[in-house]
Amino acid sequence: MSTNLFTIGLGGVIGDGTRLPLIAESEIMLLEKSLRKAESHLRIHSERGTMGYGWMKLPYADIEPLRLVARKLEDYDSIVQVGIGGSALGNLMLNNAFLHPFHNELTRKERKSPRFYMADNPDPLSLSGIWDCVDPERTAFVVVSKSGSTAETIAIFLWFFEAMRQRLGEEKALSHFVFITDPKKGILRDLASRGAMATLPVPENVGGRFSVFSEVGLLSASAMGLPVKDLLEGAKLLDERLIRADGIWDNPAWILAALHVLHFRKGRPMAVMMPYGDGLERFAEWHAQLWGESLGKEGKGSTPVRALGAIDQHSQVQLYVAGPDDKLFTLIDIAEKGPDLKIPSTAQKELAASRYLEGHSFSELLSVEARSTAAALMKAQKPVIWLEIPNLDGIRLGALVFLYEVVTALTGILLEVDPFDQPGVEQGKRYTYGLMGREGYGADAKEASEAFGKTLSKTLSV
Repeated sequence: MSTNLFTIGLGGVIGDGTRLPLIAESEIMLLEKSLRKAESHLRIHSERGTMGYGWMKLPYADIEPLRLVARKLEDYDSIVQVGIGGSALGNLMLNNAFLHPFHNELTRKERKSPRFYMADNPDPLSLSGIWDCVDPERTAFVVVSKSGSTAETIAIFLWFFEAMRQRLGEEKALSHFVFITDPKKGILRDLASRGAMATLPVPENVGGRFSVFSEVGLLSASAMGLPVKDLLEGAKLLDERLIRADGIWDNPAWILAALHVLHFRKGRPMAVMMPYGDGLERFAEWHAQLWGESLGKEGKGSTPVRALGAIDQHSQVQLYVAGPDDKLFTLIDIAEKGPDLKIPSTAQKELAASRYLEGHSFSELLSVEARSTAAALMKAQKPVIWLEIPNLDGIRLGALVFLYEVVTALTGILLEVDPFDQPGVEQGKRYTYGLMGREGYGADAKEASEAFGKTLSKTLSV
């Protein structure tokens, strides 16, 4: 029996090509040959194990080794994950989708799994705040860095490790740490060999932003009791759907990639991702890194914008509807959103104007808000991709994540950029190393100082 993963609708997107923002069906069809070639390229290099292409195999990988480590983490009261970018956003996305929205505030009996804290930004206020909330004796740390040299991650690790060492002693402190790092080398692997709780590999041919279905994203998810098997099953179902697809109109990844490329070429360099449902708020944030870091090269790529319905109807939709025609919108609605909370009736005369809401559910209200925003955008002749999910479970989220990984990769290939490198990020890392005094990066420090000084040649004191 087939599983209905989601439905995709196109509004204000495809037409006769005589007026913007409509795109002629013939324009999309012209990309079919390129898309077929691009997907073949992805699958060939995935089979070869080419650097950067390993994410396509992750849904089929053996997860038993990480589940063994996850069982150790389950016994702790708190888990702190240390990582940044792709080593953090995937975890936050999964937790946001499946944990109680106030998970850390529940009792242990109510939450049935450890509290979870993400230490990703080197802001001292947040780091000290995490430390104030945990019991060192009952806290485990998951440190994620392939190289072990990412400045933010290693600095945060050093701070927590020193705090733990002072409280518990070095040997016991180290036993509270799990390291997810290069499978063969690196400073974290060397340290882990001295008595860490466990060490797991970052897959060699998987980049951070594509790593959510690896140990990087699934270790803490498994320890938190999230539907890991369903996530992978959903990704596999989507992959099988793409393999079976017969032509561009039967392949959701091809259609979405084609639309993003065509709208970029027509002067819409912004891609708005706007889910209606708090459980997908972090999905939009995860997508922003995936999209921006993969495609923003050589003056190409559309800028990802994350929004949340219905909140951002009251902050951004005015711009979306009546502002410049420079955006392609993706709205995501969840048919079954959760508890069936009804809007109560009222006998108060002062509230008579609100009686039209009586008997409706909050789920219905939020879905109506989503359709209303889509309709307003389409009336304003703005392009909308409408994506509807029956419910937010592991199967659907796994399929959605894998779909957008494929869409991102295909879009990069069509734009003729490498979707698996990040030269701009690497340059910023080199400047950070130099300015913080790392040996061998003196030239980068000088270059960064000169560039920054020239940019701020005029300043204003207020």
